[in-house]
Amino acid sequence: MAERYTSFKPGGRRWLWQRLTAAFLVVVLAFHFFLLHFLNHADEVTFALSQARMESLTYFSLMILFLVTATFHGVNGVYNALVNQGLSGTRKTAVKVTLGFASLLLIVQGVRTALAWAGGVPI
Repeated sequence: MAERYTSFKPGGRRWLWQRLTAAFLVVVLAFHFFLLHFLNHADEVTFALSQARMESLTYFSLMILFLVTATFHGVNGVYNALVNQGLSGTRKTAVKVTLGFASLLLIVQGVRTALAWAGGVPI
C-alpha cells in the first residue's frame, strides 16, 4: 500500500478550517445562484441594483469576506494536494511562499475591483 502524505490531520485545526470554508462557499454560492436565477433575471435593472448594493458597506464587506475565504480554501487545497504528492523540504517552503504571494496579490486585486465596483477608485 502506498504511503500517504498529509499536511494536516483529520480533526485538526487546518482540517476544520478547510471544511468550514468549503461549507461557507457552498452556502454563499447557492444563495447567490438562487437569487440570480429564481428571484431576479439578468438584465439592465438587475445590474443597476447590484451596482447600488455594492455601495452598501455590509454587501461590500461580505464580498471581501467571500474573496478571502475562497482564496484561503483554494490555496490551502492546492498546498495540501502538493504535500500529499510527496512535496517536502525546500520545495515545500518555496511552494508555500509562492502560494502566499499569489494569494496576497489575488486579495489585493479583488479588493481593488470591489472598490471600483463600489465607485471608490478606478482599477
